[in-house]
Amino acid sequence: MEAIEKRHEPGHPSPNLRDYDDACARFSWAAARALMAQLPGGGLNICFEAVDRHVPLLGEHVALRCLTRQGTRRELTYRELAAQTSRFADVLARLGVAKGARVFGLMGRIPELYVAALGTLKRGAVFCPLFSAFGPEPLFSRLSIGDGAVLVTTPSLYRKKVAGLRERLPALQHVLLVRETPGEELPPGTLELEALLRAASPDRPVEPTRPEDPALLHFTSGTTGKPKGALHCHRAVVQHHVTGALALDFHPADVFWCTADPGWVTGTSYGIISPLTHGLTVLVDENEFDGERWYRQLEEERVTVWYTAPTAVRMLMRLGDELPRRFDLSRLRFIASVGEPLNPEAVQWSVRALPHAIHDNWWQTETGGIMIANFRAMPIKPGSMGKPLPGIRAGVVEKQANGEYAQVPTGAVGELALRPGWPAMFATYLHEEERYRRCFASDWYLTGDLARVDADGYFWFVGRGDDVIKSSGHLIGPFEVESVLLEHPAVAEAGVIGKPDPVAGELVKAFVSLKPGFAEGEALRAELLAHARKRLGAVVAPKELAIVASLPRTRSGKIMRRLLKARELGLPEGDLSTLEAP
Repeated sequence: MEAIEKRHEPGHPSPNLRDYDDACARFSWAAARALMAQLPGGGLNICFEAVDRHVPLLGEHVALRCLTRQGTRRELTYRELAAQTSRFADVLARLGVAKGARVFGLMGRIPELYVAALGTLKRGAVFCPLFSAFGPEPLFSRLSIGDGAVLVTTPSLYRKKVAGLRERLPALQHVLLVRETPGEELPPGTLELEALLRAASPDRPVEPTRPEDPALLHFTSGTTGKPKGALHCHRAVVQHHVTGALALDFHPADVFWCTADPGWVTGTSYGIISPLTHGLTVLVDENEFDGERWYRQLEEERVTVWYTAPTAVRMLMRLGDELPRRFDLSRLRFIASVGEPLNPEAVQWSVRALPHAIHDNWWQTETGGIMIANFRAMPIKPGSMGKPLPGIRAGVVEKQANGEYAQVPTGAVGELALRPGWPAMFATYLHEEERYRRCFASDWYLTGDLARVDADGYFWFVGRGDDVIKSSGHLIGPFEVESVLLEHPAVAEAGVIGKPDPVAGELVKAFVSLKPGFAEGEALRAELLAHARKRLGAVVAPKELAIVASLPRTRSGKIMRRLLKARELGLPEGDLSTLEAP
């Protein structure tokens, strides 16, 4: 498929990155750090860079424009956001929440979530966002691993998903609730956030923090074992800021909309931090996907830069080419996507229907920020991840006979790897330092993704090197799903795979074998699906479930998910030398 050449559109600002090679040659992280205002004494704090430093010049400029489920609009200027985040930081201080303690947020996309995230960082505590669609067990594992001291949520989410966990979470000292209706009675053992904020100081200063101080905790699931907590530091704001300028082409007058929920790393790094460091107006939509309403919002809110996911793009494609032409999208000048590879057909569709090419980019929870991107001024090769950001050294490597990793020839497939040292690189996996060290070899960070690089320096995603399922941009660990299925009294064993889906990318499919005394049938299959949905939430729970006589295992007892997937898709089964004898 031919590359799509870019042209400058009259009335839109010139690209921030005009000459890729020159930008790479001139770039330094020290110069990027100098763009930050920085705290007295050389400290660095994400909230200060995103909010407080803008108050003298942009105090009355709208920072957050929040669209509610009820159809109303709530706005916070930078001055108001500075005051509210100071109040939240003061609430934490009055409650005795120490610097470095972990504060979890479990809410929909409401203003209080953004205030809590930034106010936690202003206090010098660590913020961990949780996706509100998670069921009780995923929430418990994350709160437990993260030693959550404070949880900010709503009464309905607390009653439904957290109240039954309190006895199992001894570290959870405070639960702060955001009322959903005036005067509603709050559950015992909780505090009303609004009342606490009213009594707090709007002038509490930013807690002095160093670049290396922990700031954000994001969980990502592996193929086996419990979720991993990737810990990021305040220095990440340097990369959030510079990648907003170079990869997303932020300009001062932009209205920016990131459709990702802050429960995922994209929704925090680029739905909150990066655009606010640039002084933009950030659009926040509490509602779920609705194609026609999305197009209307792009028009009515005069969005200029839009960051979304391939799953959403494919859902829009299903609505046809004519629908977007009913709306005035002339203010929109840049669209980007992330979360999973964007197929070439989607890029071609966007040029035809929007009419703007969607710029795919690549990064991970562990990288903390965009690493490889299709830039505004650069030709797009549909299906490609693009080129590494200035300051990022990427390669495609494979392990050699001596155990070292070396780059493969151009065009060959290997593991995508990055030279460590970028500011947003995760500092550790919480409580799993050995697991963290295993991510590095031969002075490379090994991403676990397979890729190739072409003669022009464009990187192409090939596939994941493990069994993690990517569904609608969300990473789902099979082990977590299997563990919940095994809780059901009928289930003897369970195996979970990702099955290709034209909209979600992959959907979760489970295979279970039954204990003696239980008979296969549609009623039991439905019961198992309902059990998983209740325990895990709709995002993580399997969409399909098959009852089988037995699951393929290795001689050491591990379920061979690879073999399950090969059989499901009719693919070659590969090496079966470790397969347990039937």
